[in-house]
Amino acid sequence: LRSADQGILFLDEIGELGLDEQAMLLKALEDKSFFPVGSDKEIQADFQLIAGTNRDLRNEVQAGRFREDLWARLNTWTFFLPNLKDRVEDIAPNIDFELQRFAAIHQRQLRFQRDALEMYLKFAKSGDASWQGNFRDLAASVTRLATLSQGELIRCEAVEKEIQRLKQLWLTQDESYNDKDEDILLNYLSPEQLEQIDEFDQIQLRGVLKVCENSKSMAEAGRQLFSVSRQQRNTTNDSDRVKKYLARFGLSWNNFQ
Repeated sequence: LRSADQGILFLDEIGELGLDEQAMLLKALEDKSFFPVGSDKEIQADFQLIAGTNRDLRNEVQAGRFREDLWARLNTWTFFLPNLKDRVEDIAPNIDFELQRFAAIHQRQLRFQRDALEMYLKFAKSGDASWQGNFRDLAASVTRLATLSQGELIRCEAVEKEIQRLKQLWLTQDESYNDKDEDILLNYLSPEQLEQIDEFDQIQLRGVLKVCENSKSMAEAGRQLFSVSRQQRNTTNDSDRVKKYLARFGLSWNNFQ
């Protein structure tokens, strides 16, 4: 904060800050003063703040893990970047960038054999490539290919092995995530709230929350959730049924906006 005085401070992964650090940062933003580590005397610092995070801070506020007042202070301008798998046009130029970076660090210039590049790009842009770590995954993948390849060319054999490695990596991460289904509940409810909900209701609520997260509207979520029972009714109001169900747990459709 001191070094950013009269300049711009970028804080990456701001969603990882603890509540105490969030309070300190909020004070620094509003009062332009803070206590340096180990000091009992405040100093002044006036800076503009840019912050990045891979968390949805709106959900973090709802769960009590991020201060609402700090979120309001940060939320002057907000930009949401799509995942790498949703902007595949960025993959090819970043492969070139990573190869150039590898060359600068290791003094070793490599390039893809033509067939190998076509194979890698076909996989990288396909539905099989989830790129869960976004550009970190891509950078690590290109670094492995460059490190393990002999000579100046990255060949098809190396690409085939790397594709299998990525598939296994993402499969393992998916299994690990699925073992933690309770995480989706913690995006919307506090641990104290969950203690008041039966396991039976928690299991049902997980499924409803997943449908709501992937639906564009409350009506769309209702059509999916009540696809059978709605056929047996003379009149249907799927949105109202979803609204009433969410209200049982203190939630509303605004939680998914």
